[in-house]
Amino acid sequence: MDEVKALTTKAAIAELITRYAALNDAGNWDAVAELYTEDGRMSRPTSPDDFVAGRAAILAGFRSRPPRAARHFVANILVTLEGETRARASSHILLFTGSAAEDGGLLCGDGSSSSFAVLRHRDGHATT
Repeated sequence: MDEVKALTTKAAIAELITRYAALNDAGNWDAVAELYTEDGRMSRPTSPDDFVAGRAAILAGFRSRPPRAARHFVANILVTLEGETRARASSHILLFTGSAAEDGGLLCGDGSSSSFAVLRHRDGHATT
């Protein structure tokens, strides 16, 4: 595999991990389940050895969740290509959950929303 194809493949895999988190945060369970193959399987971090097998079962599991607001922060994505058709990836995901604010953000202790934006300026970063 040439270098450009390797880089674009790694970027596509990293985007898939980030997309999974974003769709999960949006509660778009159909789209989350579509990221799995028909015979795919998943486990939750709280039960890593207890697998849910099959796209339909995965979708049913997500749909059975109680409503909540969630924000997954994805970091340290590492993708290793193991040939033309196989790759391994790892990442760290930090999850914040809670009640949803009217604007869709997570409620803070004072009742305000935790939604924020990070703006890039010429002289650095500023958070609002």
